[in-house]
Amino acid sequence: MQSMTGFGRAEHATDTLIARVEISSVNRKQADIVFNLPRELTALDAPFRKLILEKVSRGRVNVNLQLERAASAEQSFQINFTKALALESAFQQLSNSLGRTLEPTASDFLRASDIFSFEEGGLNPEEARAAIEPALTGALEKLIAMRKSEGSDLKDDLLARLEIIEQHATVIGQATGQVATRQRELLHQRLRDQDIELDLNDERLVKEIALFAERVDISEETTRLTSHISRFREYLSGNDAVGRSLDFLCQELNRELNTIGSKCNDAGIAQNVVNAKTELEKIREQVQNIE
Repeated sequence: MQSMTGFGRAEHATDTLIARVEISSVNRKQADIVFNLPRELTALDAPFRKLILEKVSRGRVNVNLQLERAASAEQSFQINFTKALALESAFQQLSNSLGRTLEPTASDFLRASDIFSFEEGGLNPEEARAAIEPALTGALEKLIAMRKSEGSDLKDDLLARLEIIEQHATVIGQATGQVATRQRELLHQRLRDQDIELDLNDERLVKEIALFAERVDISEETTRLTSHISRFREYLSGNDAVGRSLDFLCQELNRELNTIGSKCNDAGIAQNVVNAKTELEKIREQVQNIE
């Protein structure tokens, strides 16, 4: 199980280029990959994106790339003769104005902008790929390692909270058989308080009692609650991306707890429902960060 939050950095050098890659990822329902590739390397977007998607199925992944020429790379030295002649002409004009000779020195030419420059050629996609891909792979490995580490911590937290919910579910399950009996006794007590005698031969009364017993029966909900908890544990023990599945199970657990709370009409069960939902809400927050 992996978290959707992580970071990785790596670099790789060839004879001509040095590539530095930083990858960071945050929560996102779908996989969203953002590159900052130079325009000349647009053709590399698809293969690099495929490389990342083989490892990441959810989350916003930002890839920051820095490329620089290696010291050994051949560079073309350029001289702007027009600007050099203009600088010399300016010194000649200044000499004429001052009435004394001023000669430009080598340092004057070096300090002037754009007279001397190194001209770098455009980026060749295949040459760039040879430098970028190993750096991208290394950064991606570190990102995945961090996501797995955080995923392991999340798993421990989720299991601890799930155990608390299971404890409340066990208490609710043990009290399930008593709910209908307790409600029947309360109904009898209210009728006695009103001096109303029960006629068990009255078909309407028998049907109403049967409907009431069905309304307060929470055995199906407790069975599904236990089943969802077991399924939750199975997902946590797997190696696949389970974020969406866990999110769905959280919704189902919440549904069953709400139904139990509305049907039971029992203070003890209601308190266990509230406590279980409190832990479930914390689980739902954590699940949002699971791939």
